[in-house]
Amino acid sequence: MTTIRIGAGAGFQGDRIGPAVDLAERGGLDFLVFECLAERTIALAQQARLADPAAGFDPRLERRLRAVLPACAKAGTRIVTNMGAANPRAAAARARAVVAELGLDLKVAAVTGDDVLDRIGGQVLDETGRPARDLGARLISANAYIGVGGIVAALAQGADIVICGRASDPALFLAPLVHHFSWAMDDWTRLGRGTLVGHLLECSAQITGGYFADPGVKNVPGLAHLGFPLAEVAEDGTAVITKLPGTGGLVSRATCTEQLLYEIHDPARYMQPDVIADFSGVTLDQIGPDRVRVAGAGGQAPSGLLKVSVGYRDGWLGEGQISYAGANCVARGELGLEILDERLREAAILERRGDLIGAQAEAPREVRLRYAARCADRLTAQSVAEEVEALYLCGPAAGGGVTTTLREIVAIASTLMPAGQVPVRAELEEVQHAPA
Repeated sequence: MTTIRIGAGAGFQGDRIGPAVDLAERGGLDFLVFECLAERTIALAQQARLADPAAGFDPRLERRLRAVLPACAKAGTRIVTNMGAANPRAAAARARAVVAELGLDLKVAAVTGDDVLDRIGGQVLDETGRPARDLGARLISANAYIGVGGIVAALAQGADIVICGRASDPALFLAPLVHHFSWAMDDWTRLGRGTLVGHLLECSAQITGGYFADPGVKNVPGLAHLGFPLAEVAEDGTAVITKLPGTGGLVSRATCTEQLLYEIHDPARYMQPDVIADFSGVTLDQIGPDRVRVAGAGGQAPSGLLKVSVGYRDGWLGEGQISYAGANCVARGELGLEILDERLREAAILERRGDLIGAQAEAPREVRLRYAARCADRLTAQSVAEEVEALYLCGPAAGGGVTTTLREIVAIASTLMPAGQVPVRAELEEVQHAPA
């Protein structure tokens, strides 16, 4: 039975780049997938695009591509990623520029259609119970979790790099399997198995020991040199999860079990755009060092509804911190909190919280005062940060090390939208390097 090799190059926007390069150079991969989006990440990307129409994609896109493209091009490894975030077309244009600068001949595709801001108004938001249109000018973004269709279309057109926005995380990995094995889009068993593979790989190092290690309880070797995972996937959708030899971390039944359960509400009905996956019968067998065979997933027809993540402005955060050390530090910190409450009593604050970090320790020698408030306007939030800073001279003795934060708050709500209202397109262009 033929297999293909799919590697996880990133599990979130801030993930490390080195392990992805290692996979590109030594993994013998057919596909390398970078999963870099979260609900809040794309709302912030939409905010950036509002400020600059050429922005709104992952800020590390260029760095990641420059790092892995030479090896990927040499090995014939194709890349699938959601680093397009709020602006897949601009991301694809940047990717083509990088390809040209590196002197490579590659096809780059943008998958569009997940942005549904223009038709979200009547949808009721779970978190507010009201239609999205009630948010008015506060509404920033609305992105549907699309399935494999656009990615498969781009791969069928010969794309070497496929860049999309808010696709379902497992769909980034399922799409290459559908394309390579020509799976039917009503083969629910195989689609469920492919979704399992995607779910296991989507968080990169979480399945190789990162976010798993707990010294003395769950020991992980070589965590400083943690390797990212890859899957050897067979035509029937069964797979082996592993990592490159010589890398840190581990792949075990325990790491795979934790990732299997991650963000799953009902294991028998994992709702995805292309399939409702059934993980209730999954088996995990340790067949060798750092090799776990996964099987037993199933599936059924999808609901026909797509989750939509809606971003909206929800006030401003003003926050400040200051430290108090030495004798009587807790009492001085508590006095600082009392002063802030009194000075900010009349401010237009929606929510506030004051904490003394470290005060619960036995005989604390230092505490860190943190005061944060969600405010209706920027000026009030700024005054919160300024009042914490003012404790230097207008507060208890011997405060130091002040830091302040002032930023607009982007909140997230969710809703559902019929899949038929979310048309998806694959737009492909080829970069041909002219010989010198």
